[in-house]
Amino acid sequence: MKPHLLTITAGVAQSFSARRDIQPDVNNHWHYHEEMELIYIKKGSGSQFIGDNISAFSDGDVVLVGSNMPHYWQFDTLYFSDSVTDAVEVYVVHFKPGLFGAAFLGLPENNELARVIEQSARGIQIKGRAAHAVAGLIEKVVQTSGTRKLLTVIESLIEIHNCTDKQYLVSLGFRADFQETEKNRLQSIFNYSTTHYKRKIELKEVAALIKLTESAFCKFFKAKTGKTYSAFVNEIRVGQACRLLIEGRLSIKEICFECGFYNLASFHKCFRDLTNMTPLKYQKHYN
Repeated sequence: MKPHLLTITAGVAQSFSARRDIQPDVNNHWHYHEEMELIYIKKGSGSQFIGDNISAFSDGDVVLVGSNMPHYWQFDTLYFSDSVTDAVEVYVVHFKPGLFGAAFLGLPENNELARVIEQSARGIQIKGRAAHAVAGLIEKVVQTSGTRKLLTVIESLIEIHNCTDKQYLVSLGFRADFQETEKNRLQSIFNYSTTHYKRKIELKEVAALIKLTESAFCKFFKAKTGKTYSAFVNEIRVGQACRLLIEGRLSIKEICFECGFYNLASFHKCFRDLTNMTPLKYQKHYN
């Protein structure tokens, strides 16, 4: 699955785009764009894919995605039922990194603003009280106009910079500026992995996708993403487990096998390594 280059358009009298979405299928495909993206999921849940990170999202989540970073938000299937209405509400702001101008960002008073734009290259999940504050500012960006609209974007970014409870989503080794052939190869791997993660994926079968030997595949994947293929698949599995834990329909044992783990011990270890908490603690923390 190749990421599509998306063209973001703003109004004639606007230098950037800000909107409110109420449909679960708006840009729900693997894509990238020059514009940075500031998104607030007011209502909705599912799985988010940002660079090489896969995790669950839910009501109240706020994320800043850097320029040209592949991403998408896949809403849970329940939102696509005809009987479910008014269940999704998302606020999205798109703006180019150069919106403020190099001279403005170069001012010593704007070090914080320049810094958070730089940090956005790894994708930032805002948590705690700051998430609530930034969410309110994002709504305000959509609702206001003129100079106040632009100032509120700046205020949102400063709030993100000062947030002490945030998580960088994309691995340091991940590069978004791959050559076209590399993108095609990685997206084939990505697509195959997200389709077959519920079973054991043999190295030879995924290596065959891009016509490499197993050893050459391991070197290629590690060089391009900064992690092993098995670690990547485990991130997919844990991301899906997080979503199922939030839904609360299945027991932890059922979730373990549903997500491709073959025993509870390995599931608990992998989950704890990636989230710093047990599945049960994660579920209670969310609730």
